[in-house]
Amino acid sequence: MDQLVELWEGSSSLPLYGFAVRALIVYVYIFAMIKLLGQRSMATVDPLDFIFGVVIGDILGEPLATGDSELGGPFLAAATIGALHWSLSYIALKLPKKSRRFLEDEPYILASDGVFHEKILRKANMTIEQVLMELRQASSSDLNEIDTVVLEQNGKVSVIKKARFDQLTPDDMNISMKDKGYASVIISDGTLKEKNLPEHLSEEKFYKQLKKKGYDSTDNIFLLTINRNNEWYISPKEDA
Repeated sequence: MDQLVELWEGSSSLPLYGFAVRALIVYVYIFAMIKLLGQRSMATVDPLDFIFGVVIGDILGEPLATGDSELGGPFLAAATIGALHWSLSYIALKLPKKSRRFLEDEPYILASDGVFHEKILRKANMTIEQVLMELRQASSSDLNEIDTVVLEQNGKVSVIKKARFDQLTPDDMNISMKDKGYASVIISDGTLKEKNLPEHLSEEKFYKQLKKKGYDSTDNIFLLTINRNNEWYISPKEDA
């Protein structure tokens, strides 16, 4: 019991194997935290590589900064982390796909066939506002052009456009197009945002047009946007 307390609290007389055990504990702790936070917290960085960099830097940083620290323990701890990192990377290559998901995140299909999946969004810890921001940054603000949206393993959002929008551009065909501008979110998760309605569209007119599109209320709509050209995008709820 005293040895466990010594491992946890630290000691000037900590044996060499204690550094290895403490390094293992820190590695597992950070790995668990990253898994809980989700892959969006690790955008552009592989979780295993992040843990390796952070822990190695922390282990070796203090001995390098202070001249009176011995190097044996920190070096052993760093070697333990390096061996563990290499082992997990190697194991991930050999494991079946289903088992590999414990070590590596799988891509999340946030939208398919132009329809968003709110259950997947919740699983990925993303709000629809965050997704729309990512789409705007990817120059894909027109939701009517989007076929598939994927949250990749590195935390980035990828966009696949519908085939008819992914070929020739209006410039290629010398066609003049109106700017579509910023698409306002009118309905989010079944709730109407009255303040976002265009000036020309009263709430009464909005509901009339909504009914013409086959919706008697907002309850069955997950997302509805309207752009400057009065183009509507509607993503129904999955259980509608």
